[in-house]
Amino acid sequence: MAEFKVGAPKARAILEAITKDDEVEPVRPLHAVPEPTIETESEQDDTMPDPNSVTLGEPSLSEPKAQVAEAADPGTKTKARPVKLWPVLLLAMPAFVAVWSGWVGLGRLTGFGPIQLLPGIWDDLTINSAITLPIGVEAYSAFALRVWLSSSPHTGRARRFAKWSALGSLALGMVGQVAYHLMSAASVTHAPWPVTTLVSCLPVVVLGSGAALAHLVRDTTDLEVRN
Repeated sequence: MAEFKVGAPKARAILEAITKDDEVEPVRPLHAVPEPTIETESEQDDTMPDPNSVTLGEPSLSEPKAQVAEAADPGTKTKARPVKLWPVLLLAMPAFVAVWSGWVGLGRLTGFGPIQLLPGIWDDLTINSAITLPIGVEAYSAFALRVWLSSSPHTGRARRFAKWSALGSLALGMVGQVAYHLMSAASVTHAPWPVTTLVSCLPVVVLGSGAALAHLVRDTTDLEVRN
């Protein structure tokens, strides 16, 4: 009674709590508590907070979990660095020179050459039609690859068409390069008629494929149905 400055009832309750052998250690509460004070059981029941409720200023159990999740996944706060594109440009320069020379050379062997672009209007304006082959075929290959591998929301039809047409145009480009170098090594001055026929159809095929892919990219019907 002198140590804690309490009355006889509280002192007896303290002695009974200390000397009781089967006393169970109280469960540690999961909330902020003030400095411990000696209270009776009735007073403790009145002041005990509801474990199902979380008051303002008390630590929440979800906060440690959120901190652990953020620590386990460092990408939630850090942004991925963009990939540099200059190595692609460095690789594309020699490929562009080789592909350009091969298509232009194949075009000359198949009848492509200088033409008057505006006859009767501007007769002096001429252009070598052989340049249409590398510009058309290789530009469409890059366009189709972009649609196929892009993360932009495209329909399934557009991605499938872009995939197969891109692979087909790349394969066709390789066949054209092989054909030109084989004929050039054999000192052929005029390509055989099957090669000439195939090369003559390339501008029309590229135009049709490019127009079809452009229409598929602009078609968002499937996307609207999914949403």
